[in-house]
Amino acid sequence: MNSAGPNGRHAAIAAWLEKVAGSAPATLEPGGSDASVRQYWRARWPERSLMVMDADPALFDARPFLARQAELVAAGVRVPQVLAQAPELGLVLLEDLGTQELAPLLCDAGTAKAWYLKAIANLVAMQAGLAAAHLPRFDGTFQQREMEIGREWYLGVHLGRQLDAGQQALWERSTALIVARNLTQPTVFMHRDYHSRNLMVVDGDLALLDFQDAVHGPVSYDLVSLLRDAYVAWDEAFVLDLAIRYWEAARAAGVPVHPDFSDFYSAFEWQGLQRHLKVLGLFARLHHRDGKARYLADMPRVLEYVKSVCRRYSELTPLGRLLLDLHGERETVAYTF
Repeated sequence: MNSAGPNGRHAAIAAWLEKVAGSAPATLEPGGSDASVRQYWRARWPERSLMVMDADPALFDARPFLARQAELVAAGVRVPQVLAQAPELGLVLLEDLGTQELAPLLCDAGTAKAWYLKAIANLVAMQAGLAAAHLPRFDGTFQQREMEIGREWYLGVHLGRQLDAGQQALWERSTALIVARNLTQPTVFMHRDYHSRNLMVVDGDLALLDFQDAVHGPVSYDLVSLLRDAYVAWDEAFVLDLAIRYWEAARAAGVPVHPDFSDFYSAFEWQGLQRHLKVLGLFARLHHRDGKARYLADMPRVLEYVKSVCRRYSELTPLGRLLLDLHGERETVAYTF
């Protein structure tokens, strides 16, 4: 077998594969990593290719991944098949879905719309068909904790700005308001990262990755992850059209969305603000702590989402001004809503 490196981990994975797959792979090569502690290996035999999900079991518990995978399969959602597992070793052998993420195919609105409609249909099926009561609740404490990642890592580390007492009080009032608004939403099965890099194109359809962190949370969250993606941005009319299509499909399927679309879209925007404040912090942490600088290029897009929502709602004017001040900017567009 060709070696991708002499390290012991590579040898241990190769030995495990020989045991569970019946023969040693011809090659075992790095298959990428994500924004977590996991990495992936692509194992190739002459007649097939499989993926190994690899993580230190002290840092990553594979059991939620395995449980959510089984639930999603039962609900008819396309996810990688689990072919073998050794959670105590931090190893799971998976079907190889290939390398075609949805993200690079979203090159123009016409092409993108067809893919987004597929993703929306899958999201509605997931929300309508999966129970959520047994999952961790995406409650106020959870949401606040996520936004604190933004305060600590984006504002504090990336911008190098420590909040004074007045700014800290303003931040606390604003984030408490965001949480309060988000907690008024109906709740469903929530993937938490339903976006274009976690959707794989397989034989013309979409398959879902990275579902192990699913929670019981607000109905708009996964849609805002999809349509206000950290990796691709669209104009407001395009997002609005797709949001309406989702809302109509969700209502028809019995998903508990708001009965009035304007209320749903407002909830969508406030939930997006919570998510994007977190994402700014995650991207900063990935860069400054983990050495993953590729996420820096996506920060301006995420920050613009935050600014846009703060401009749109008068209750968020103080937060918008605080963020501008911390960036050394001035707002030239009036807050109107």
